[in-house]
Amino acid sequence: MDASALHCPNCGAAVDPDAPRCPYCLARLATISCPACFAQIFEGATFCPKCGARRARLETEATGARCPGCRNALEQVAIGGTSLLECPRCDGVWLEADSFERICADRESQAAVLHRWTATTQVAVRPVSYRPCVRCGKMMNRTNFGKLSGTIVDVCRGHGTFLDTGELHAVVTFIQLGGLDRMRAREIDNLKEEQQRLREVQTDAARRDHHVDTRLELAAHGWDLTSLSDLVEWLKPD
Repeated sequence: MDASALHCPNCGAAVDPDAPRCPYCLARLATISCPACFAQIFEGATFCPKCGARRARLETEATGARCPGCRNALEQVAIGGTSLLECPRCDGVWLEADSFERICADRESQAAVLHRWTATTQVAVRPVSYRPCVRCGKMMNRTNFGKLSGTIVDVCRGHGTFLDTGELHAVVTFIQLGGLDRMRAREIDNLKEEQQRLREVQTDAARRDHHVDTRLELAAHGWDLTSLSDLVEWLKPD
């Protein structure tokens, strides 16, 4: 598909190939359709513009669940072998805990053999707000995925993860580019630094204890440090 010839199917306006919605009529242009990197693919395109994988999207049915972001009804969608809930209004997605963990594990195992493209994924910056879990309704925790990715996702431990538009692709790209390996390497470095700090604290404590023990032993024999210093000076040869 010629990117320069893309037009909104609803109003006919020229649109950016990376735009998920028409900037004029706000019609939906692209949806998460890549089973490899979970990028959004423009309607009518056959292959993912980010990684080249063939489009694989099946919209199944509406659900009674509400979007944590905009409270619209979520829809069940299958992307390849992954089932998720998607919001047709704000394009956010909800993944059950086991599905999100499986995506992360599968993408990390593939990272060594997948073509590593140069990606500049843009994720919209949103105001800080806490959202309710789709399953239990409790407010979720905001987490910087992998501690280094810069992608802030909403997590309810044990239930699932909510990601705003573009964030699932950003997470997968981070994993495929070795982000989790970098996270583990940094954690190991931090642990080594903490171990070194504890050794230094223990050494200082041992020195202080030795100093106290010496003072107590001298006191038991009727000496103090001043008297002992005077004795040392007196014993020195002229």
